[in-house]
Amino acid sequence: MEGELCHAVSSRTWQLLHLLADGEFHSGEVLAGQLGVSRASVCNALADVAGCGVELQRIRGRGYRLAHLWQRLERDEILRCLEHDAGQFDIEVVPQAASSNTLLLQRARLGGEQNGSVLAVELQTAGRGRVGRTWHSTLGGTLTFSLLWRFDCGLNALSGLSLAVGVAIARALNSCGARGVLLKWPNDILTSQGKLGGVLIETQGDMLGPSTVVIGIGLNCNLPPDLTRQIDQPACALDEVCGNMPNRNQLLAALLRELASVLRQFSLGGFASLRSEWEQYHIYRDQPVQLRLADSSTVNGIARGISDIGELCLETAQGIRRFNSGEVGVAA
Repeated sequence: MEGELCHAVSSRTWQLLHLLADGEFHSGEVLAGQLGVSRASVCNALADVAGCGVELQRIRGRGYRLAHLWQRLERDEILRCLEHDAGQFDIEVVPQAASSNTLLLQRARLGGEQNGSVLAVELQTAGRGRVGRTWHSTLGGTLTFSLLWRFDCGLNALSGLSLAVGVAIARALNSCGARGVLLKWPNDILTSQGKLGGVLIETQGDMLGPSTVVIGIGLNCNLPPDLTRQIDQPACALDEVCGNMPNRNQLLAALLRELASVLRQFSLGGFASLRSEWEQYHIYRDQPVQLRLADSSTVNGIARGISDIGELCLETAQGIRRFNSGEVGVAA
């Protein structure tokens, strides 16, 4: 979700948010006593939580309450939801980070992260999307995480990986009861109502291999009205398209399970083995589109599917042309 960046939250504020996570009213006096601080410290720590998307109710005589229940990410609960697949992942949940991708990439450079390492962040203060965009997250309103995966092949064999990840996300969301999930080349997750999420893949390695990828995923679970007004494109959230909305621990487990399955399939057969499934979700299939290239030039054509290595195929006046990068949208 593109928008303003979220500010960092102090450790004391996190302590208070955890105490308020039950959705009940807590007086400032009781909160202060639980933390061993003054009531003024409590008031100061909660003064600017709106900056991270937290709506806090304050009622004289009753205290503080979160306006919306915060479903915390909990490592043990995620592992429980994964059941027999839990052993494939090394999961860590952190309260906040500038970017889960950046942090996991830094760790990977030091060689300390194993295949299947997962870093889930409750609040990203500088989340990143493609081509320099920012990703705005709110506490409990988004699911943002990164997965590290190692391949024996080189970077040149990873063409189409972001599209393969899109297939995994679509599978997981369908398993959670989401309706109308669509994919936009090369890495957006949508419904007819707007953007639901996105993928950012960053790599380490060389052309001959082996290689390491960090797959960053952000999904909107719900969109508060004030945040919706900040976003510069149509957007939607899972609670709008899921008849029975899963909690975020269940959702993350479903995503990890499908990601592991798809990444193993990709290792064996590349994107070609997933191409037909991706095209079932293609939002612009056989429609007139306009592709904006890195040099700001545009190409108009009919979207005629995806190649075996993930290129967008456009039928133009000059015939079929293939592209491996660009921003695609409805033709003007």
